[in-house]
Amino acid sequence: MINYPQELDPIFHKLDKICAIPIIVGGFVRDSILKIASKDIDIEIYGLESFESLESILNEFGSVNSVGKSFGVCKLTIGDLDLDFSLPREDSKISIGHKGFNIRIDSTLDFKTASSRRDFTINAIGYDVIRKTILDPFNGIEDLNNNILRVVDEIKFQEDPLRILRAVQFSARFNLKIDLQLLLLSQQMCKDRMLKELAKERIFDEIKKLLLKAEKPSIGLKLLKKIGALVEFPHLPNLNTTDWNDILTTTDRMKAIIPVKNQIVLMLSTICYKLDEIQIQEFIRYLTNEKNILKQVLVLTKNKNLYNHTDYQLYKLATILKIEELILLNKAIYQEGSLNYKKILSIEKRAKELKIINSPYKAIIEGKDILKFGIKPSKIYSKILNDAYDAQINSIFKTHKEGLTWIKNYIEKNLI
Repeated sequence: MINYPQELDPIFHKLDKICAIPIIVGGFVRDSILKIASKDIDIEIYGLESFESLESILNEFGSVNSVGKSFGVCKLTIGDLDLDFSLPREDSKISIGHKGFNIRIDSTLDFKTASSRRDFTINAIGYDVIRKTILDPFNGIEDLNNNILRVVDEIKFQEDPLRILRAVQFSARFNLKIDLQLLLLSQQMCKDRMLKELAKERIFDEIKKLLLKAEKPSIGLKLLKKIGALVEFPHLPNLNTTDWNDILTTTDRMKAIIPVKNQIVLMLSTICYKLDEIQIQEFIRYLTNEKNILKQVLVLTKNKNLYNHTDYQLYKLATILKIEELILLNKAIYQEGSLNYKKILSIEKRAKELKIINSPYKAIIEGKDILKFGIKPSKIYSKILNDAYDAQINSIFKTHKEGLTWIKNYIEKNLI
């Protein structure tokens, strides 16, 4: 038995009445067998005449998004459940790239034939919700029990190079050993530089899953190197053995302590902290065009040596980053119990005392205060504002009244 959300029963009952067969497929079944909670559910519907029939039925239960119509996929959201309903299909490669497939929807396909297009045996398991039967034509459950990652169809596997990266992240996430044939296939595909066919967004999606979902991302990073995929990632192949091993260790440490927020920035920072600024820019831009991610990774790695800071330096640092995140990076870099690690704990304590662990020290003097002295927004306006903040964190003034006196004296000394 596979336990699925009861909210789906009305849909399944409706399908059963018209002799359509709903089968839960893919990751939800795999995760259920592994006792991993999931709210993303894929359901294949057998016995329907057309995609329009599927849309019509699902419209009774909520707003349907048919953005995947060319693939025979309808998306439906019920509460916090993300549901993909699809018709069985066959894919055939006709050109390079992830769009280079001919999709043939065929409701008459049997489950084994339809699931033969899937990448790994562990993802080709289905659950017939009407008959309450697990369907496992490629022995995926046995592979799960034996901790083996194995391809369903070697020819189909080679048609999509993204499956190389999926093999890496699945191996790391579920602690699976890839079987010899999968290893050889992946190595040959990397040797043929097939990863170059992939858009950066697809690569980044798989890398995020590796970094955020695997308990030990180092497993996947080592596998990338073993199969030859690392050659496509800027600068990582050129790291010396010591730096590479340090990155593996640091990445696993970060995963063990990572908070809920800003996870991908912190994880990418552990990979990048041995690279220089130009190398970091090239590496991040290989993965994503998100400028904010690049900016945050750069500022964290540039300021990574956090173990000998004065209060003034901490105040200034808090204006450009979250000190808590920088502390996390340093905790990942340095071994617990080491001298530098102890210094990090001391700085963490001090940042909390100064109330700047997650936000900068609140400025006493604001722009409106400077306007009162007849200084309009300009370079000198900005300079006064910055200098006022410096004076504040150096304890030259501590109250708003004292701050206004400081501005008056500053103007008299520098502008009159």
